[in-house]
Parts: sequence; C-alpha cells; structure tokens
Amino acid sequence: MNIEKARFNMIEQQIRPWDVLDLDVLDLLMVVKREAFVPEEHKSLAFMDTQIPLPGGECMFTPKMEARILQEIAPKKHEHVLEIGAGSGYMAALLAHKARHVTTVEILPELKAMAQKNLADYGVTNVDVVLGNGAQGWTNPGTKEPYDAIVISGSLPVLPDSFLKQIKVGGRIFAIIGESPVMSAQIITRVSDSAYNTVKIFETDVKPLREALAPSHFVF
Repeated sequence: MNIEKARFNMIEQQIRPWDVLDLDVLDLLMVVKREAFVPEEHKSLAFMDTQIPLPGGECMFTPKMEARILQEIAPKKHEHVLEIGAGSGYMAALLAHKARHVTTVEILPELKAMAQKNLADYGVTNVDVVLGNGAQGWTNPGTKEPYDAIVISGSLPVLPDSFLKQIKVGGRIFAIIGESPVMSAQIITRVSDSAYNTVKIFETDVKPLREALAPSHFVF
C-alpha cells in the first residue's frame, strides 16, 4: 500500500466532502500520521471510512468525524483542552498540535496505557493521559480548569451540567447527545457567565461513554 497516496485519498474523498475545508486542519492530517495510532492488527484500515476496533470493545471515530471535530472546536495555541475518552491517543495528538495543553481522561486502563505509549512514541509532550471516569465532567487537583475547550469522544444521552461549568466564557464543548439510532453532534459555546449557544452540526450514531448519566424516563 502506498501510504501517502492512501492518506491523500482519505482527505480528498472522505474528509473534504464532509465540509472539512479548513486548510490548517487538512494540513495537520498530513502531519500527524493516523496509522501510528491504529492497533497493529488494524493498520490496513487506518485510512478507511470506518470505526477501527480498540481494546476493551471501544473504537476510533471515522477519519472524517475526527477532522470535523477538530475544525469545529478550533483549538488555539494558548488554549487548554479537555478530552473525555482517550482511545488510541490520536484525537489528543491532533488537539495537542493546535492547543497549548491537552488533558485526556480514559476510563479503561488498557486504553490509557495505549494512548500514553502512542503519544510518547510520537513525541507529543503537551498531553496528560489520566485514568478516570470523565462521563459526568472532570475535576482533578492540578488540572487546568476551567478549560477553553472540551471534546467528548463518545456519546451521552444527556449533557451533564458539570461540563457547562467547566468551560470559560468563549469556551466550546463538542458533544454527541442522544440515544441510538439518531444522535446530534453539537458545539456548545459559553457566551457569558450564564448563557450558552448550541449549534447542531451533524447527526450520527456512536457508542456511548461508559458510566454516562442516564436520562430520567418519567411517565406522567
């Protein structure tokens, strides 16, 4: 397989048609090598429009979704970013190239170890990989909060209020909200101390975060 040709085709045939047109994002997909974060047994899938299996029954998002998240959350060089769900470490690596610092929280020890190793092997030094349950927000002594941006790499039936409190004014949250088969990917921006603006960017169906807060199903 011609890896660079496969990467080029991924960008031109999958990612650009999905409204990812930010040249900085497209360039970054050439710089941060996705195959370095894919499990060895699935390297042949690295550039395909599919979710790639990870240990513990988890999976990587499709390339076009990763790129779209990066474009929509738009991290800046001075910003601190929180990611919930480290997976293989690839999303954290992309965020780290654009932000000042990334804290990524992973509930599964085997994925924490994988993300940590992948990021270290790739020479990414501005990411902390933390073991923990971040499905209802993340507070940890010594972490840099409130955050400028939060990326939730898994779906949630409802967005806990704790996440809203953990971003600065001007801060953004990427979240996939709802239940299968139709979920809404959203960017929530904090516009003042008490006000938030929500924009729905696409519909999808992805696996929920473990330990996610279940909605109340009251019947009146």
